[in-house]
Amino acid sequence: MSSLAPQPTPPPQPAAERVYAHVKQAVLDRRIEGGTLLTEGELAQAVGVSRTPVREALLRLEMEGLLKLYPKKGALVLAVSAQEIADVVETRLLVEEFAVRKAVPLSARLQARLEELLAEQRHHAREGDLRAVAAADRGFHAAIVRHAGNQILARLYDQLRDRQLRMGVAVMEAHPDRVTKNIAEHAEVLQALRDGDAELAARCVRAHVGRVKDLVRGETR
Repeated sequence: MSSLAPQPTPPPQPAAERVYAHVKQAVLDRRIEGGTLLTEGELAQAVGVSRTPVREALLRLEMEGLLKLYPKKGALVLAVSAQEIADVVETRLLVEEFAVRKAVPLSARLQARLEELLAEQRHHAREGDLRAVAAADRGFHAAIVRHAGNQILARLYDQLRDRQLRMGVAVMEAHPDRVTKNIAEHAEVLQALRDGDAELAARCVRAHVGRVKDLVRGETR
C-alpha cells in the first residue's frame, strides 16, 4: 500500500470531552484560579457547544474534586486546601521514598531518562514556560516511581498527577526562584542514585518533596 494513500480522518472529539479538557487544563495551569465561578452559558460559548455536554463535563470535574457545582448558579473552582496539600505530600513521600531506594543500583535506562527530564526542565526554565517545567518536574519523579515495578503504587501515584501539576505551577508562580532550586534538588537526587547511595537519595527526596507543603502555604522559600 502506498504511503501517499489518504489517511483516515480521526473521529471528532465528543463535545463533553472537549469541554472537560478545556476547563481541566485551564484549572491545572491556573489560568482559571480557585474561587472562580464558571457558568454553563459562558463555557458553552467558549467551546462552541450546547449546555448539555457542559453539564456532563462539569459533573466529571466535580467528581475529580476540582469543582463544586451549585444548581442554577454554576460551578465554583475549588482552591487547593491545606488538607489537600498535606495529604498529597504525605502520599508522595510514602511512595517516592520507597521507589527511590528501589532505584539503587541505578540502571542505565533510568539514568538516561532522568538526565533527559533534567535537560527538559532546564530548557523550559530558560524559555520561562512554567507549565512545561512543572510537567517535566512531575515526570522526573514519576519515572523513578514507575521504575520500582510496583503497579499498585504506580497507579496510586498517577492519581496524584493533576494535583501535583496544579501545586507545582502555584509554587513556581509564587516563588520564581524555586525553579532553579527544584532543578538543583533533582540533580542531587540523581547524583545520589549514580553514587549508589539509596539512603542519601531518600533524604534528598524527603527534603525536596517536603518543601512543597510549606511553599504552597507560603511559609518558606
